[in-house]
Amino acid sequence: MFCPKCGKAIKDDAKFCKYCGTQISKNNQSVNVNSDASYDSKSNNTKILVVAIVVAAIVLVALVFAALSLTSDNNGDDAKAVEANNESSVVVTSSSSSSSQSSSASAEKSWVSVGSFSGSGSGSQSISVPSGQIRIDISAFPIKNYATNHLYLTGSNGESAGVDWGSTSAVASKSDSVSFTSSSTTTFTIDYYETESWSVEVYRYQ
Repeated sequence: MFCPKCGKAIKDDAKFCKYCGTQISKNNQSVNVNSDASYDSKSNNTKILVVAIVVAAIVLVALVFAALSLTSDNNGDDAKAVEANNESSVVVTSSSSSSSQSSSASAEKSWVSVGSFSGSGSGSQSISVPSGQIRIDISAFPIKNYATNHLYLTGSNGESAGVDWGSTSAVASKSDSVSFTSSSTTTFTIDYYETESWSVEVYRYQ
């Protein structure tokens, strides 16, 4: 029991406080007992409150971790979906690019042979050249270096090409070329003299 005045511990059956001399009555004892009970009750309530707070904190932490885990899974699925979409887009783009390149390649023009003529010795002949953007390549090799060795190409449209050798020329091949654009078929005359071999190649750009 405690003294109601000075608060020091005294015997439960004491009638006076040995420290301050206050008279201890039964009412005081009852009050002290009730105070102790009240103190114990408050202590128990505090313990319960602490336990409740701890449990609530644990539950809250568990909920937070669950929410974070769910969010992470969703982000992973979204990332996979985005990656899948990107791959699909890449495939489509690649296909489109291939088609574009294929179309470009098919539309690209080049020189295509549309006629080839050759011979030797001396003589002449006429050939027919189609319309369009035309290129004609000629070449010849002489029998020997006569002053009159030659290969001449003359067209009805005024275009011409030719090679010849003089008496001091080296016995070697010579070549020439002519290019033009015509809206109709053109006739060319090939005139050759004292040649070991000659050739005329006609190309059209298409």
